[in-house]
Amino acid sequence: MQPQAVLEVMGGSAAVHAPVRGLTDLRTEINKGLRLEALHKTVEHVFRDPAERRRFLYRVVPEGSYKRRVKVGHLTPGESERVARLASVIALAEDVWGDADDARQFLITPHPELEDRPPLEVAVEEFGARHVEQILEGIRHGLPA
Repeated sequence: MQPQAVLEVMGGSAAVHAPVRGLTDLRTEINKGLRLEALHKTVEHVFRDPAERRRFLYRVVPEGSYKRRVKVGHLTPGESERVARLASVIALAEDVWGDADDARQFLITPHPELEDRPPLEVAVEEFGARHVEQILEGIRHGLPA
């Protein structure tokens, strides 16, 4: 996935400390710790309801850790990697579906290949994200959703 598409899901330049021109820059920003805005924008990109946003946000970064991050204004490298991974899956879904609303619906609807769990829930974990990407690439190539 293109780093600019991932960055856009995370809120653009508000998510990072320095300009991102490619994957190396994005990886550097992740290793520094993305701004808290990246988490908020990524979650808001999919969830419209504030209660759903909060529930998912705390799935990505547990509530106690989140409260500590609010004080410093940025995520840890591990949390940043998790947010970037989710943003990458979201950007890929939007690219495959060609429509943000269709992609959102795919991401929040339980999927039979994922034990009837929503793709976005599964994508919080590394291996789960790879599985969701595989499903999305299958859809891109004509396999049923």
